Amino acid sequence: QVRLVESGGGLVQPGGSLRLSCAASGVTFSFYDMSWYRQAPGKERALVATSPSRGTSNYADSVKGRFTISKDNAKNTVDLQMTSLKPEDSAVYYCAAKYRWGVSTYWGQGTQVTVSS
Repeated sequence: QVRLVESGGGLVQPGGSLRLSCAASGVTFSFYDMSWYRQAPGKERALVATSPSRGTSNYADSVKGRFTISKDNAKNTVDLQMTSLKPEDSAVYYCAAKYRWGVSTYWGQGTQVTVSS
């Protein structure tokens, strides 16, 4: 059974940094694509970054050069390091896991990130 639990959200000033973490159980990273999505009020959920089971990570254009996704195989966690944060980065951030050969996506409960002075 897949379970994803996000942590690390909060309030940060523009230009600041924040690190989100996703604790994943029931997931083997070599078989799952791990991603971070975000959803701002009134907007659709959007992909932020993906660390695939194979290949290199990829990012939304809006966060390239500012955000970094990483996996810790020993801890079974997926982190999102966010720097140079902007007010438009404010959203609920969700961790997602998709089995390489599957069609379903598993979601965490989300963590709120607010960038404001």
